[in-house]
This record gives sequence, C-alpha cells and structure tokens, in this order.
Amino acid sequence: MYALQLTAELAGVTNLRPSDTAENPFWYTFKVQCTSCRETHPKPVGVSRFSQEEISGSRGEANFVWKCKNCKRESSASILAAPTAYDAPSKPPQKILTFDCRGLEFVEFVPEGEWQVDGAESNTKFEGIDLSEGEWYDYDEKAGDEVNIKELKWEIVRA
Repeated sequence: MYALQLTAELAGVTNLRPSDTAENPFWYTFKVQCTSCRETHPKPVGVSRFSQEEISGSRGEANFVWKCKNCKRESSASILAAPTAYDAPSKPPQKILTFDCRGLEFVEFVPEGEWQVDGAESNTKFEGIDLSEGEWYDYDEKAGDEVNIKELKWEIVRA
C-alpha cells in the first residue's frame, strides 16, 4: 500500500483537495514504472477512482490496468479511498490519497486537474484551481485579503 503525501504553504485557505466526484471525476496523473524490468513509461498516466478495468486472467478489477511495453507483464493499481483534504493548520506532510499497486510503482505525481479550497476565515469556495505551475494566488473578497498556495511538494511513500 502506498500514499501520496503533500507538503504545502497555504495562506488564507484550508481544505485543499481535488475536485473529485462521480459526476466529475478527478484523474490523478502519475509517472509509472514496472517493478519487473524497472522500465519507466515515457508518458504520465491518468487514474480515476471511479473507473474500473478488468484484470486479464482474473475476476478482479482495478482503477488502472497497464501492460509494460518492455516485458509485456500486466500490472494494476487501485485507489483505496476518497482523497483526504490538506488542512492548513496541521503539520505537514499529510496523506492525500492511498492506493494499492500490483506489479507497478507510481514514481512521480503530476498535479494536473482542478483543485478546490475554502477560505480559512470566510468559508469562500475557490474552485477550478490549477496547481500545475506549483503555486496559486487569488483574492478573498469576504476576508479582504490575498490567499495563496505555494511551496507544493508531492511525495509517494509506502503506507
């Protein structure tokens, strides 16, 4: 079992989380490596917790099924639970997502997709946040102050 951990500096906002619902699923983007031959797939792959794929020669399903082009082995990964929001006052790093990998490893997280936060004092909802540049800045009208997310550091660890 593995976890995606986040360390970030949040100013004026809290509950950083991906916009991830059954109606509008979030695609978690990872660089993937085969555990058999150690080949790293050249392009990042997307995994949704709402997507189910059949595993060949098995009755099981996973959120992501991948066949290594180098050694031809099939591998799979499943997201084990809904994402956990990153809470500003807590001490980092915090676990955002847990997943189980069989025959592959996620070696890097790419923060593509839409994220959301709540104003720390005002409860203003900020949606459609793009973290791909590693930071985000906005203004909270209700609080009358600038809000931001910066110093993002993603880490994949054994849970």
